[in-house]
Amino acid sequence: QVQLVESGGDLVQAGGSLTLSCTASGPIFAIRSMAWYRQIEDKQRDLVASINSRDSTTHYADFVRGRFTISRDKDKGTLQMTSLEGEDTAVYYCSANLRTLNGRVYRDFWGQGTPVTVSA
Repeated sequence: QVQLVESGGDLVQAGGSLTLSCTASGPIFAIRSMAWYRQIEDKQRDLVASINSRDSTTHYADFVRGRFTISRDKDKGTLQMTSLEGEDTAVYYCSANLRTLNGRVYRDFWGQGTPVTVSA
């Protein structure tokens, strides 16, 4: 079965940097896009950044303000985060819109999340 596994979440001081990674595995036919979301406590899950596989077009949430960079290499996605702030504290989730080998349509798959804590 398809799995997305995130890694890289950690405790970091404000102003610091972290790089999150997401690896997709399993019977994957093609990945159309990958994205990172974050969820702060019990609030809604918000899109942080996304990248399109066709032309590597990227999209960022306004709150990123040029601090984060999303990239992708085959089945691995990365989110480089710099100038981290306390407001960035959240659980970060990787998502991939993909088609499985046995599937006919593209659908979203999610990882389990990796926590990022930014201390003052």
